[in-house]
Amino acid sequence: MAHSHDHHDHHHHSHAPAEFGRAFGVGIALNIAFVVAEVIGGLWANSSALLSDAGHNLSDVLSLALAWGAATLAKRRSSARYTYGYKGATIQAALVNAALLYAALGAILWETIAHLRHPEPVNGKMVMLLAGLGIVVNGFTAWLFSSGQKGDVNVRGAYLHMLTDALVSAGVVVGGGLVLWTGWLWLDPAIGFVILALIAYSSWGLLRETVQLSLQAVPAGIDLDKVRQFLLAQPGVTEVHDLHVWPLSTQETALTAHVVRPSGSSDANHFLKNLQHDLVHEFNIGHCTIQIEQDTAVLGHHGCCDAEKGSVVTTKQPA
Repeated sequence: MAHSHDHHDHHHHSHAPAEFGRAFGVGIALNIAFVVAEVIGGLWANSSALLSDAGHNLSDVLSLALAWGAATLAKRRSSARYTYGYKGATIQAALVNAALLYAALGAILWETIAHLRHPEPVNGKMVMLLAGLGIVVNGFTAWLFSSGQKGDVNVRGAYLHMLTDALVSAGVVVGGGLVLWTGWLWLDPAIGFVILALIAYSSWGLLRETVQLSLQAVPAGIDLDKVRQFLLAQPGVTEVHDLHVWPLSTQETALTAHVVRPSGSSDANHFLKNLQHDLVHEFNIGHCTIQIEQDTAVLGHHGCCDAEKGSVVTTKQPA
C-alpha cells in the first residue's frame, strides 16, 4: 500500500495575500482617514447617506485588518498540534468579515429609517464633496487589489468592497446634486436605502462562499466529478473511492483519495509524482494524499459518510 503526501506551495497559480501587505496597509490608512472625514461631514451636513457610507467604510477597515492579520498568521509554520499550520485563519477571517458586514448593515438600516421618518435639511454641497473624495479613495484602494482578486477570496473581498464603495460614492454625489436641485429632503435617506441594498446584494456571494469554505465544501471552480474521472483515467487505475476535496485556506486546496491499481505495479512512485503534478496544473490542488490499493478496494468504516458520493467506490467503465 503506497501513500503520497504533497504539501508544497504552488504560489505561481495565485497571488498570496501576504504579497498585498502594503496594499492592506495603505487601504486601511486611507479608509480610516476617510471614515473620520465622512462622520464629521455627515453630522455637519445632517446626511444619513454619508453616515451610512461611513459605517460601511468602517466595516471595510475592520475587514481589511482581519484579512491582513489572517494572511500574516497563515505564514506561520506548522506545529505538532497545528499540522496544517494556520492557513485556515484566512477562512475564519473571511467568515467573520461577512458576518460583521451584515451586522453593520442592520445598524445602518435602523438609522436610515429614523432619518426617513423625520427628514431634516441636508448640506448637499458637503455631501457631494465628501462623496467625491470617496470615489478617489475607494477607487484607488480597489486598484491596489485588482491584480490579485481572482486568486483569493480575501483579496477579492477587499477589491469588491472598495469597488462597490467607489460606485456607491458616485451615487451619493448624484443624490447630493438632486437634493440641491429639488430640495426634496426625503431623497437623502432614500439614497441611503439604495446604498444598503447595493451593499447587501454585492456582498451576498462572498457570504455564501465563506460559509461554504468554513464547512469544508469543495471550493468553487472545482468539479468533483471531473476530478474523479481524471483519477479514473490515470494509467492502471480501476477504481476510486474516499475522494475528498476541501479548502486548507482561501487559496489552497487539499485532496485525499484511494485508488485501486493492479498488484505488482512497479511504477508507484512515478505514477504518484505525475499525478501530483497534474492535479496542480489541472485543478490547482497543491496538497494531495493518494492511497494506492492493489486489485480491490479497501473500504474502511465511514459512519455517516457511507452514503456520500465521495466515499463510495467508482469503477472505471470498460472501453
